[in-house]
Amino acid sequence: MAAPTFMFATGIENSIPTINGGRTRIDQFAKCGHYERWREDFALLQELDIYFLRYGPPLHTSFLGPGRYDWSFADETFAQLYRDGIVPIVDLCHFGVPDWIGNFQNPDFPQLFAAYARDFACRFPWVQLYTPVNEMFICALFSAAYGWWNEQMQSDRAFVTALKHVVKANVLAMSEILAVRPDAIFVQSESTEYFHAENPAAIGPAEFMNARRFLSLDLNYGRRVDSDMYEYLMDNGMTREEYHFFLERSSLRHHCLMGNDYYMTNEHRVRADGSSVSAGDVFGYDEITRQYYDRYKLPVMHTETNLMEGPNGDEAVNWLWKQWANVLRVRNTGVPIVGFTWYSLTDQIDWHHGLREERNEVTTVGLYDLDRKIRPVGRAYKQLISDWRDVLPAQSMVLTVPLVMPCEYGDPVAVRHRERARRFLATELASDLAVAAAQ
Repeated sequence: MAAPTFMFATGIENSIPTINGGRTRIDQFAKCGHYERWREDFALLQELDIYFLRYGPPLHTSFLGPGRYDWSFADETFAQLYRDGIVPIVDLCHFGVPDWIGNFQNPDFPQLFAAYARDFACRFPWVQLYTPVNEMFICALFSAAYGWWNEQMQSDRAFVTALKHVVKANVLAMSEILAVRPDAIFVQSESTEYFHAENPAAIGPAEFMNARRFLSLDLNYGRRVDSDMYEYLMDNGMTREEYHFFLERSSLRHHCLMGNDYYMTNEHRVRADGSSVSAGDVFGYDEITRQYYDRYKLPVMHTETNLMEGPNGDEAVNWLWKQWANVLRVRNTGVPIVGFTWYSLTDQIDWHHGLREERNEVTTVGLYDLDRKIRPVGRAYKQLISDWRDVLPAQSMVLTVPLVMPCEYGDPVAVRHRERARRFLATELASDLAVAAAQ
């Protein structure tokens, strides 16, 4: 099979945050029956004619300790993905860590996670696409500013600590994966946010939040942060050396696609006291994605969206159409957009209240329900893919993602491509070292 020119994708949610002071883990694979029904779930991809899947092994049961792993579930599932010709976008850390690491306040997490990423890449060398740490900004915000998950802390210092650890983990993981797979491509699935001031007194808090929303990607891509955000980071525990760690690795951005996630809840109406409520889709995916593209100038993929199916049965279908119209608008204004994702394949559990409580309530956002029966949005997405796959290449044929399909990993052309990528990587590393020495 030739590599598609546009990546129509879905995902299977592998969130594993803890709540209740770490006593309760919300494992979406377990909640949604994926451990028992993974073969059936993968077969649904064939039914939809989808060849790209955001997916990853459960970190908390795969990573047993430094250099210690249980790959049994990953071995089975990834072998099946390979046989089926499915291209995984491998999600290695999704909102939680193993009990023995604790939480995102642990300064050892970045190095430990990077070693895990390297060893995963060694075991599955045919995997090319990765999201090492999913939604870094949301992970730090919900865990250490809102107090919902994991460390369940509520302070700027805790937020900055979690943020610098998760972004460092992502950066180190990219480096380790590239050492194994030099043509690896990283899809930063990150929440794209905007904060609207409700009244003049709310302008200050809204401006602060609109600056803070970029911190994870600024650090990840080695972009100098704005002056007020620099002071914010320094005031809340980041050192100059930690900050320069990120600046010195800016060449990693050359291996990245900027994944933008957008939901109805991504825009916020900010009050004068700094509190906020959901504003709905005021600007929409098009406008907010262009703000992020103008800042980072990287190719884009719409990496997550969904809406709960409501009483009319067409709410999710209408949202799918609206998001796709936004994707076309982004493309037509000159932003190189290479893929789209409805997230996720099946319904989820407890996401409509942010996994803050274990209620075991179904969140009806899947292409299929938890009985694996297709929803109207599943039929609509299948039709959308059929309608647009052959008439919508990426922005231009010369801008398609340089994918190597799993079955082509050992082909001579693919081997030569990896050798060229390895030489390019060595040049980048030398350049980064020279910049670091000059500072």
